[in-house]
Amino acid sequence: MTSKNMKLGILIQGPGGHMNSWKSEDVPADGSINLNHYIAVTHKAEQAGFDFVFIADGLHINEKSIPHFLNRFEPLTLLSTLAAVTKHIGLVGTISTTYSEPFNVARQFASLDIISGGRAGWNVVTSPLEGTASNFNKGNHPEHRLRYQMADEYLEVTKGLWDSWEDAAFVRNRETGQFFDKDKMHRLNHNGEFFTAQGPLNIERSKQGQPVIFQAGSSKTGIAFAAKHGEAIFTNKSTLESAQEYYRTLKNQAAEYGRKREAIAVLPQLSPIIGATEEEAEEQYNAIKHLIGIEEALHYLGRFFDHFNFSQFPLDEAFPDIGDVGKNSFQSTTDEIKKMAKDENLTLREVALRVATPKNEFFGTYEQVANKMIEWVDQDAADGFVLSMYVLGKQYEDFLEHVVPILVEKGYYNRGYESDTLRGNLGLPFIENRYKKEHIKTK
Repeated sequence: MTSKNMKLGILIQGPGGHMNSWKSEDVPADGSINLNHYIAVTHKAEQAGFDFVFIADGLHINEKSIPHFLNRFEPLTLLSTLAAVTKHIGLVGTISTTYSEPFNVARQFASLDIISGGRAGWNVVTSPLEGTASNFNKGNHPEHRLRYQMADEYLEVTKGLWDSWEDAAFVRNRETGQFFDKDKMHRLNHNGEFFTAQGPLNIERSKQGQPVIFQAGSSKTGIAFAAKHGEAIFTNKSTLESAQEYYRTLKNQAAEYGRKREAIAVLPQLSPIIGATEEEAEEQYNAIKHLIGIEEALHYLGRFFDHFNFSQFPLDEAFPDIGDVGKNSFQSTTDEIKKMAKDENLTLREVALRVATPKNEFFGTYEQVANKMIEWVDQDAADGFVLSMYVLGKQYEDFLEHVVPILVEKGYYNRGYESDTLRGNLGLPFIENRYKKEHIKTK
């Protein structure tokens, strides 16, 4: 991966990333379950040469959840549909390691990978919300560190199952009647602390070897996990300096695991607010900001703290000291929110409104935002970006029509697809079957 070939993906959260994006007349009000909306957004991204679409997910809701989270598609079902109407773009979906089983998930993603011709990616999450446990017969919600210990074993099992069959194991010789080469089938026989899986998986490998592993760990434990397993890392760092520190830390830790630094793509979330002029960008921001009231903003803020009730505190006094509330949920995010409130001496009202509709560095004219993206890539803060528009309507179209051509003109983006797999387009190495060399030696 070169510094002048930034990678781009689009995060599709129904009508958009803002909690009240559904209120905008720019998008369908039922965008979270509107298949035509997802197809339209995906087709536009593919025409622009984006590397992947990214479908987020969660397993617990309540009355205070983000509105379009209350009613949305299951990622793998949606991505399988999108696979049938696209040819090049990668298809990335979220599934939890805490509330699923490795065999089922390995089979689901291997199926998507073959259906799409090698374009599948798995966003590995450990499920931060404690209420998730109430929907599954798995006991109490595991604490933060334990969830990552479980995820570590989970990934080892899943990767092992993906290697159940060596390449060309299924000979399908009609003349001899041989369907498969039994010497190229391998049982995993895993019996670990958290998971058991004998194998083999009942589906072959895809042309990219294994689906691409996406990860978004930002806590100390999460970064260590991403450095060991992640290949495309989704982050929410909002400043150049914090993104540079994360980029450096992650790639250094990956090297300690014996991995090549270029074998990992760091992709910060990009939520631009753009216009032909700065005044137009400000108008766009104000339109988005006015989609939400203070009560809704408090609910949104509370989600990161495991749906903590902030309405019990005075709005225009200092952000309250709530101790370790949220520590077992979105740990790194809650730490950053509390640090921001303290460092800038913000009131609860100011924190809630800023968290609900943040105004980040990627604000301004098309040229300014394109230059900022280039700066992040040049200054080792990013290998590309995951575009997360507040509203997936005209602002998204403006980004594709005005910002992308600037990136192309400056030599930092290629609209064409260099490979027929997601792994290839992200510049990531093919995953060889772990049994291949052993098999050769025994012959």
